[in-house]
Amino acid sequence: MKKFTQRFLRDNKGVTAIEYGLIAGLMAVALVTAVGSITGALTTAFSTIAGLIKG
Repeated sequence: MKKFTQRFLRDNKGVTAIEYGLIAGLMAVALVTAVGSITGALTTAFSTIAGLIKG
């Protein structure tokens, strides 16, 4: 049992997987935020251009 416990405490594979999961989650949040702001800016730009053309 002592050998199993020592091996379990030295194993880093699970920690690495959790870290990659956190990084992927943060990247997803950043991507959604960026796309949201770009979408708003594009909508404003196209509305302005459409108003100038109709003007």
